[in-house]
Amino acid sequence: MRLRTSYRQILAISAPIMLGSAAQNVVALSDSVFLFHLSEEDFAAIGFVGVFYLVIAAIGYGFSRGGQIMIARRAGERELTEVGRTFYAMVYFEAALALLMFLFMQYGCYYFFGLFVNSEVIFEKSLAYLSTRSWGVFFSYVGVAVIALYTGLARTSFIIVDTIILGAVNIALNYGLIFGHWGLPAMGIAGAGLASTIAEVVAFAVFLVYIFFDKKARAYRLFRLPDIDLALIRQQYKLALPIVAQSFVGLGSWFVFFGIVENLGERELAITNLVRMVYLILSIPTWGFASGVNTMVSNFIGQRKRQAVLPIIWKTAKLSWLTTMLIALPVVLFPHELLYPLLGGEDMSLISAAQPVFYVLVGILTAFSVGSIYFNGMAGTGATFYGLIIQTVSAVVYLGYIYSVVNYTDWGLPWAWASEILYWVVMMAAIFWYLRSRHWHGLEV
Repeated sequence: MRLRTSYRQILAISAPIMLGSAAQNVVALSDSVFLFHLSEEDFAAIGFVGVFYLVIAAIGYGFSRGGQIMIARRAGERELTEVGRTFYAMVYFEAALALLMFLFMQYGCYYFFGLFVNSEVIFEKSLAYLSTRSWGVFFSYVGVAVIALYTGLARTSFIIVDTIILGAVNIALNYGLIFGHWGLPAMGIAGAGLASTIAEVVAFAVFLVYIFFDKKARAYRLFRLPDIDLALIRQQYKLALPIVAQSFVGLGSWFVFFGIVENLGERELAITNLVRMVYLILSIPTWGFASGVNTMVSNFIGQRKRQAVLPIIWKTAKLSWLTTMLIALPVVLFPHELLYPLLGGEDMSLISAAQPVFYVLVGILTAFSVGSIYFNGMAGTGATFYGLIIQTVSAVVYLGYIYSVVNYTDWGLPWAWASEILYWVVMMAAIFWYLRSRHWHGLEV
């Protein structure tokens, strides 16, 4: 990786990650689209429980980011034999964590959801979804470790193939298991959970086959199963814990947001879920660029080229914003025409009701597409603990604003969603100051 990285190089690394890092978004989108056609209650329920599962998925993904940063650093230092050890330490930890998450979803969510949900319909449907979806957490968590391996090595091309397979299997099984086509049982929202779980199993199996035939795998010692290295696991855990906490604070705040909106009624929750679904689609480019800049920053530091860090973050941020706006503006300005293929039906009133929030979404995506790049660039330097601090402060401001708007004003959903802009503005101010301060130059990973 040369000192002067071109926009073409950034795209070459980031474009495949756009799909790979958006795997859970693809699954959530597919579930939401099919359940929209089943009933408004199911669509509202998947909005609530879907965000909850994204939090679960983000915990596993966050811990894999610690391994990804370390693998990228070892690759930059040309210590390829350490890649395998780092990877398996990540796998061991992810597998143990998956077991804990599975037990919580199976036995703890009944009581946990009771703290947030007032609607009996939403409560029951949410539990029905998790009864089948929770089994996929094992394959999801170990799968993100594999993605972190190839992302850290900047070898991301096969991630596209695997994500396409994941999406295709999930769409096909959603059609069969939700509505009862092709001789399959009509399971409703539980069928959506089962379809997503099976899709993750298939995608994981395909990645294992790819690793087996990967000629470079031996250089990384991927076919040697090492003993459990607790010291290395602790090192990854220490690096990744702030990233996980960041994801938990960020998506957890979003989960609380859905819980607050649910108090306004099932209609408002359905509108919010529609906006969330569009947000997931339009945020896919930024997730790819964010993961790519994470790898590039860590790799540059491994090569002792810290002077290249700020320029590469700025170039990536510009590409992220431009790409996001190119796909966002048509959707926001013409939602009926562009969303009809997904949500087509005689009643398009939900889209009309969501139109004011779509306008706010342009501002949200502008702040997100730039702020997320700088945030992940900062994480690539190893400054994950500082990231946790600023995200926690931002989340407190965010939740305080939402609570005040929903409970003490009649401004409605557009102003509630505007909290996302406030969140990223606070974040970016702190991140810009930190990166320019050069405090990160002395950090070791």
